[in-house]
Amino acid sequence: MKIVVTHCSPDWDAIASVWIIKRFLQNWENAKVVFVPAGERIKGSKANETGEAIEHIGNDDVIHVDTGLGPLDHHQTNDMNVCGASRTWDFVKAQHEGGEKWLVRADAIERIVNVIVAIDHFQEVFWKDAAADYHEFSFLGILEGLKYQKPGEDSFFTMFGMECLDALLYDFENRAWAEKEIKEKGKEFETKYGKAVGIETMNDTVLKLAQKMGYVVVIRKDPRSGFVRIKTLPAHADGKDNGVDFTLISEKLRKMDPDATWFLHVSKKMLLNGTSKNPKMIPTKLSLQKIIDVVKEV
Repeated sequence: MKIVVTHCSPDWDAIASVWIIKRFLQNWENAKVVFVPAGERIKGSKANETGEAIEHIGNDDVIHVDTGLGPLDHHQTNDMNVCGASRTWDFVKAQHEGGEKWLVRADAIERIVNVIVAIDHFQEVFWKDAAADYHEFSFLGILEGLKYQKPGEDSFFTMFGMECLDALLYDFENRAWAEKEIKEKGKEFETKYGKAVGIETMNDTVLKLAQKMGYVVVIRKDPRSGFVRIKTLPAHADGKDNGVDFTLISEKLRKMDPDATWFLHVSKKMLLNGTSKNPKMIPTKLSLQKIIDVVKEV
């Protein structure tokens, strides 16, 4: 039997370490997860003496993560750049044969692990607006709430955390793809409101990411469906507003392509042509460049 051992009441470091082993170490996907008091190992383990990540104990193959002072633990060092998950990832990464698809996935995992390292060293207290309520909606806050709601259910915490990390992996892969699309395909241009970008891509994540990167207006055209989405930053809750109003743009595009379905959001800051929420909408025949020209002129 293959067994992964970590500490009771697992934190994100322990959960991420288990996730890395079960998801990315070959033939360990069905490994049993066992919990021990923090710092301890299961009977017969000498991982802290042999330096071997995988031990053979009786008929079992055993890996200790984030506990027991072995090679995949970190509690024997004050290095702020290391945690159990980072050591586990270094071990698994060294066992893996690459390939282009794996390199993309490995980059996403690396980014996840970097956040885990920061959290494990309590660096979230330095995050922007660290005391703000919205931080409690993070996986960090949700896990803490679960431990109050379901005390002692270590297997549940781990399974929940692994599902969250599965989802985050897809999110980080998609983010990396969006970053690449913006860099390589983005058509930057100026509007009276400021810097804008237009992109022809299947990846809808580029809209919000480009806004976060400082673009005032973002246009995304889906090459498969022909649908177009044009967005700017929303009005801030404190009343600040960038002054962008897509009303005139909407009117001009409707005249240029009257057969297409255009929806101007009540905020006047989103102009949508097509959405998965309404399959009856008709895509525009206008090219991305023609739409960019309209946005530049208005």
